[in-house]
Amino acid sequence: MAGLNLRFTEEELDSLRARAEAEGRSMQAFAHDAVITAVNEHSRLFDEAADHVLKVSEELNRRLA
Repeated sequence: MAGLNLRFTEEELDSLRARAEAEGRSMQAFAHDAVITAVNEHSRLFDEAADHVLKVSEELNRRLA
């Protein structure tokens, strides 16, 4: 499995540690899931924006075709 090294400030690490501990999870699992969630959310927002642009420009695209 490929790895990735990330750098955090002490304050960020303390926050990460506290959140992971509060959820009963390891810092690695918590951070991994947070990154995957962020990637998926970005993809979802992009897809929603693309759908919106297609709907808004549908008539114009039809006339230009």
